[in-house]
Amino acid sequence: MNSLEKISFGGGCHWCTEAVFQALSGVRNVRQGFIRSTSPDDSWSEAVEVDFSPEEISLSDLLTVHLATHASTSRHSMRDKYRSAIYTISPEQSAMVTTELDRISAATDNEFVTRVLPHHGFKFSETRFHNYYATDPERPFCRTYIDSKMAKLQTQFSRIMKA
Repeated sequence: MNSLEKISFGGGCHWCTEAVFQALSGVRNVRQGFIRSTSPDDSWSEAVEVDFSPEEISLSDLLTVHLATHASTSRHSMRDKYRSAIYTISPEQSAMVTTELDRISAATDNEFVTRVLPHHGFKFSETRFHNYYATDPERPFCRTYIDSKMAKLQTQFSRIMKA
């Protein structure tokens, strides 16, 4: 059996982020909720925890998808609630993510606002919101905000999407 690794992502709303990562091959579990880091980023921010098989999907692919499916270059006024972040589990993972983020930034000529932060706490969102897109993709919110992210996955990342 493949070993699983954990990493967490914050960007837009956790309903959107959950749907994006649930669609990827090699992702085994996505927990939707709120994550905090250390001060000054210790307020709860919408995010997801992701368990993935590195034998099936690379950390680079996860990061690339994350950066492409939320406003990763925008310093908008809602960044406290929707922090653009990659929450890492260990100093080693943080170093790997930072190196990869720098590589992706140079390759795409983008200046990302996404920060690499230590994961310092998680709490689930309300159960009624779990699997939000998967349980009813016809909801107005899903059609307005999530469908475009799913379409982007299909056109740019179909090789790593679940069948």
